[in-house]
Amino acid sequence: MMITTDSKDIELLNFLYNELELSEKDMALALKHREFDNGPLPMLLWQYGLVNLEQLEQILDWLYNEI
Repeated sequence: MMITTDSKDIELLNFLYNELELSEKDMALALKHREFDNGPLPMLLWQYGLVNLEQLEQILDWLYNEI
């Protein structure tokens, strides 16, 4: 199964890796689940326990500022 990402996803993944220090393995897991759940990546990260509420807030703030 191929996991596709667009340029906004790549920017978000860079933020997650560099700022929140999520592992590549955790991000790959969330992207894999997105193929099936079709949910927003930040919510999937939280749903699967890969980020806590504080980190989720940081992600949402980052996304808001990117608009």
